[in-house]
Amino acid sequence: MNTGSYFEPIDEHRYKPTGHASGAWDPAEQHFSPLAGLLVHAIDRQRDARSYSRLNLSRISFDILGRLALDECEIRVETVRPGRTIELVEAVALIGGRPVVRARAWFLADSDTAEVAGGDTGRLTPPESLAPWPLTSVWPGGYIASLDVRPLAPPRPGRTKAWISTSLDLVAGQTASPLASYIALVDTANGIAVRQSPDRWMFPNVDLTVHLHRRPEGPWTGLDTTVTFGATGQGVTSTVLHDLAGPVGHAQQILTVRPVPASG
Repeated sequence: MNTGSYFEPIDEHRYKPTGHASGAWDPAEQHFSPLAGLLVHAIDRQRDARSYSRLNLSRISFDILGRLALDECEIRVETVRPGRTIELVEAVALIGGRPVVRARAWFLADSDTAEVAGGDTGRLTPPESLAPWPLTSVWPGGYIASLDVRPLAPPRPGRTKAWISTSLDLVAGQTASPLASYIALVDTANGIAVRQSPDRWMFPNVDLTVHLHRRPEGPWTGLDTTVTFGATGQGVTSTVLHDLAGPVGHAQQILTVRPVPASG
């Protein structure tokens, strides 16, 4: 079993990624998935310091602005639109003083709407009954090696349902919320249902947008994922998100699709 964390804190706003955070496209870069969780963790820490709010994270969008070097990062959080029923928070990750990820999170009031709740699809088969799949057979990197991946059926090009979990902490010595730990695994979706071998084709995502209709709980992140490639260099990874109780929302990733450059 893996032990350790994806990040180690340096001070209140700066974090050092460990080798477990190294990327799939380039081990000298951070995989975006744990960095997304770190941004949610930083937002949680700022909001927990305030005296109010029963607000739920309902949408968070991440724009990846540049190379995610496996170096110290700083997280800056700002409340753009404060409120007791609706709030917008922005978080920026900087590496080497340069913004590399910008996140915008909408929080909406928590209220009792159980009487009208509906529209969910069915639950996924629980992970305890499923065999692990070594995702390292497809991807390199410390992040991929840290995962417990359990597909519901053999993965097919462009289509996979799977559970993802990890034994690692998000940040050493700090307790991450179930939400931050859940979000820290969502970006894995683009790697579990590859349409083409990453040895021949590149298809990194430049964003991740998550919409939630209820708060997810861990320790498993369920991904019901479909990948589509267009004919002009773009693709989309679409995922219905689950926890053990059922669907919790959706995730979308826009892809830039291109052949791996020939070597030599």
